[in-house]
Amino acid sequence: MTDPIATRTRRRIAGGALSLFIALAAASVPMGPATAAAEALPQPAHLAGDAASPTVLAARRYAAFWNSGDEAFARAALAPGFTDRTLPPGRPQGIDGPLQASRAFRAAVPDLTAAIEDMVADGDRVAVHLRFRGHFTGSFGEAQGNGQTVDFQAFDLYRVADGRIAENWHLEDNLTLLRQLGIVKQ
Repeated sequence: MTDPIATRTRRRIAGGALSLFIALAAASVPMGPATAAAEALPQPAHLAGDAASPTVLAARRYAAFWNSGDEAFARAALAPGFTDRTLPPGRPQGIDGPLQASRAFRAAVPDLTAAIEDMVADGDRVAVHLRFRGHFTGSFGEAQGNGQTVDFQAFDLYRVADGRIAENWHLEDNLTLLRQLGIVKQ
């Protein structure tokens, strides 16, 4: 005859061991930037809105892309049909546009960082004030960097649908940037 208490105890131990094995196995799997994103996403210095909302999370993922250059963050943040409503000349529409812009800018400023200074989220809209910093050590067009400090701002307005940025209107302080790069004289 089988002891029902002993059987239940063995099942609990086996179940606990299985749970422990699954937890250890999951912890040993290397996480890519997109899966570790919840912990690695930049935090806004000032936030008006629900920090856990899908609109805020999408905006933080996109800021992580600009901060790191990791395209996985952009692909996680932007909708497949993403539209840039203030598309600069020569930049492709869709997700490829920001990817191309980031690659080109990181060639000029390899240590580029982007901090979220302010974020305001309401409904399907998020307004973001970003501050970009780094050093111009690469090349930008015909200009070659000499380590000049880069420190400029950008303002974006996103429309978020299904947890991803569907549309973006953006304005960068390009005059300040071009002066810092030495392309436009003071």
